[in-house]
Amino acid sequence: MSLITADQVVLDLTGADRHAATRTLAERLVATGRCTDLDTFLADVRTREETMATGLPGGIGIPHARSAAITEPSLVFGRATDGIDWGAKDGPANLVFLIAAPEGGGEAHMQMLPKLARALMKKDFKAALAAATSEAEVARIVNDEVQLDAPPASRPQAKEAYAAEPAERHTAPAAPPVVSTATATATATRRGLRLIGVTSCPTGIAHTYMAAEGLENAAKAAGHTIIVETQGSAGSKPIPAADIAAADAVIFAHDLPVKDAGRFAGKPIVDVGVKKGISDGPALVTRAEELVAAWDADPSKAQAAAGAAGASSSGGLVSKVEEGASTATQVRQWLMTGVSYMIPFVAAGGILIALSFMLAQVALGEQGAIEIVKYGLTAEGDYNITQSFNPLSLTSWAALLFVIGGASFGFLVPILSGFIAFAIADRPGLVPGIVGGSVAATMGAGFLGGLVTGLVGGLVARWVSSWNVAKGVRGVMPVVVIPLVSSFITVGLFITVLGRPITALTDGLNSWLTGMSGASAIILGIILGAMMGFDLGGPVNKVAYAFATGGLAAAGTVTDAPQLKIMAAVMAAGMVAPLAMALATTVRPQLFSEPERENGKAAWLLGFSFISEGAIPFAAADPVRIIASSVVGSAVTGALVMLFGATLRAPHGGIWVVPLIGSFLLFLAALAAGVLVMAATVIALKSRDHNLAAVDASATV
Repeated sequence: MSLITADQVVLDLTGADRHAATRTLAERLVATGRCTDLDTFLADVRTREETMATGLPGGIGIPHARSAAITEPSLVFGRATDGIDWGAKDGPANLVFLIAAPEGGGEAHMQMLPKLARALMKKDFKAALAAATSEAEVARIVNDEVQLDAPPASRPQAKEAYAAEPAERHTAPAAPPVVSTATATATATRRGLRLIGVTSCPTGIAHTYMAAEGLENAAKAAGHTIIVETQGSAGSKPIPAADIAAADAVIFAHDLPVKDAGRFAGKPIVDVGVKKGISDGPALVTRAEELVAAWDADPSKAQAAAGAAGASSSGGLVSKVEEGASTATQVRQWLMTGVSYMIPFVAAGGILIALSFMLAQVALGEQGAIEIVKYGLTAEGDYNITQSFNPLSLTSWAALLFVIGGASFGFLVPILSGFIAFAIADRPGLVPGIVGGSVAATMGAGFLGGLVTGLVGGLVARWVSSWNVAKGVRGVMPVVVIPLVSSFITVGLFITVLGRPITALTDGLNSWLTGMSGASAIILGIILGAMMGFDLGGPVNKVAYAFATGGLAAAGTVTDAPQLKIMAAVMAAGMVAPLAMALATTVRPQLFSEPERENGKAAWLLGFSFISEGAIPFAAADPVRIIASSVVGSAVTGALVMLFGATLRAPHGGIWVVPLIGSFLLFLAALAAGVLVMAATVIALKSRDHNLAAVDASATV
């Protein structure tokens, strides 16, 4: 089916603002059966608009979103004679395309969206749309340009049609800035450059590809060649390493972190937002020319960049920190970056130790879990696994698993600290962070000590990296000066000032958790469960999860540590929401729309796998009732797990790690109770809705 039909064209688009105009366009998708829930789709579009305005230079608006309410990739075109403010700096939009993509749109269709984005960079295409006299004519113009399977013969006809139309009516893209005579002369006489470009935007649907087209056109006009990597919704094909090595300069036009940016280290780089790639392509190419000329004239610039590459390139590591975010958001993202890199160590260590205890109980009886912890790499006599390992002995295998798992656990605090520092200062933060974390663990400061050394190490490393040093020193900054100075300050400060009070605080927290029983344990379970159910994978959920996974480090090899109960409570609570929504859509399907019922089917697997985000589509459509029900059901499960004393060493895995759960039948009973409570609450609240006719009208029973 075509992306656009005559029924999806509005030639006299009006509206008090862009949101009202978007509603007018979206109603056409509802009328043609391509949108199942108007309000959900509009909410998704509005969320995208709040991320970044979608008005473009030249009188264009491209509101767009991927949404569960969209059944197939679609376009709606609107032409506003008087113009509508869409956030562009050069004035209102006269040509508006509403781009609607399914939440999991197929690759073939997603390839069409870049074609539209590139078409909008062509003056003849825009002129034809501005001059069209009927809805059918607009649909033909767009389909000729965008359809993947359009016959080759149709392209020239479309071009001829454009040529016959009046000249461009809207503001043309701004001319490149005037450059000096010297620069112009140097540019004119310089060899053709080989450029590399990378473009991206938050949704990867339109700006990504329009910026790529802008850079390609500007480079071609200047006599250069360019290869652009579009990191968009259709996926990205990495530029070959040989092409990067041969490039003279790199242009980043992006609003998301460049994937594997370390590939481009040591090259002159122009780094701007994605909209600059659309509106100021010639200026960006000119800037790249100037950088190449400066580097050619002063080889020390290239040498300094190559030396600094070690400091600025993360070698493929990725930070979760957003540029321009608030201080509070950045701190949270620093911490979550550390947690995300720590979790694989927690998972490996926890599961290996749990398996070791299981085998030990089979081999040695009820005291097996106690006996197996005596094994180690430096233990004496038969307990030294390096000297006594017997491949035919189940005890030896249990001891081997325990030793490896314990070794993995030994890295928890250093890795947490190191990657918090990495999120703050990139690669220069790794040394002070990891060394500081190791010292914190040795001093007994644990999880809290790792947080402090990570924050201090990252901030100190970033400060040292900002020093303006002599050219001769730049090459040794990343390998000598930054790690030396930042490690000395971070670790020295922790040992002499911060370490003792943090160790005392950690000891106090562990004592409180160890002595926790009865009502206090239930209250903690309620709090953690409610946090897990509140925002379903959001910041509050992740704080509770980070608290639980961090506690695993303090639990060590103790079989009944309270931290293991906390981990079990958090994972069980995080499974409640998706499982409850799956159950509710199964028991009372008439209360839910068709997309929600489909999401309910997928939520079974997501819930069993401890992926709380499986309930987000339901919460987005009905936040008050779903979130309230989720908080109640998750809190019930958290409280019951703590009451029953179920334990868990694995930080993830859901139902698939049940054999590793202590008192797993009680764990499952607590989970089932929370799921039933939430499902019953959701059904009760939705059944009280006296406006079910609207739901039933959009649902296919």
